[in-house]
Amino acid sequence: MKAIYGLYSDPESAQHAVESLRRAGVGDQSITVMASQPYEEYEFSQRYQQTWLFWIAAAGGALGLGVGVTLAYLTETLRPLVTGGMPIVAWWPNIIIMFELMMMGSILATVVSLLVMTELPTFRSGIYDPEISQGKILVAVENPAEEELSALERTFKSSGIAEVKRV
Repeated sequence: MKAIYGLYSDPESAQHAVESLRRAGVGDQSITVMASQPYEEYEFSQRYQQTWLFWIAAAGGALGLGVGVTLAYLTETLRPLVTGGMPIVAWWPNIIIMFELMMMGSILATVVSLLVMTELPTFRSGIYDPEISQGKILVAVENPAEEELSALERTFKSSGIAEVKRV
């Protein structure tokens, strides 16, 4: 992986760098921002805020509930027992099975969607600098074209960074 990046000590300068890169024509999908703590009040940390995770978990729960109802109903009606005038399908005891399968469906859907959204496991090496763990904010452009490198370096330096690094 090729990348060019700068390390910023405060979130204002990192936000300024992201805006400068956008003005220079770099797309949001090419800009990577990494920090050791969340900066929720800045726009660069809001990029991945909207997810479908709630709806995926709800759909997994609804699917699990449907499987639980079907399993309980078919188990009791395909091989009916003589119950002495009581109903064949007893819903109160079946609530436990339906609840457990609903929760299992929701949890499995959440785990699978988290793995897909975060691209785990991944075999590509991501960009990282040890100074991130010391409070710096990394702003990078991943996989730039060779002819864009000098223009990107000038953009980074105009945003107030002294050293621009290449990987």
